[in-house]
Amino acid sequence: VQLQAFGGGLVQAGGSLRLSCAASGRNFSNNVMAWFRQAPGKEREFVAAISWSGATTYYADSVKGRFTISKDNAKNMGYLQMNSAKPEDTAVYYCAADGATRRVYVSNYYRQRSLYDYWGQGTELTVSS
Repeated sequence: VQLQAFGGGLVQAGGSLRLSCAASGRNFSNNVMAWFRQAPGKEREFVAAISWSGATTYYADSVKGRFTISKDNAKNMGYLQMNSAKPEDTAVYYCAADGATRRVYVSNYYRQRSLYDYWGQGTELTVSS
């Protein structure tokens, strides 16, 4: 089972970019998926999550209104659309997935790294000012 994040790169402040997460080895259409990020010298932090059904999304306050998480169950893919990028968004971005299927959790739990059993290798985003 593998998650592969890609789509990172260099973007100017105010610009947009879409990160993608390709899942292989199992079907994640009924699983919670999320994005985390880790800036140099900092701990990995929650960015966004989407419920297994896709009906509910959760965001860190720092990205709310600028980022949108989504998933395409038919393609077994997850996405993070990033708009109005800021230099403080510079980080390595990781996609993650819950190993359990069709689980619903209290909202705060979606922000916890311990929820996620599968992790991608990370894709680097640099936002220039």
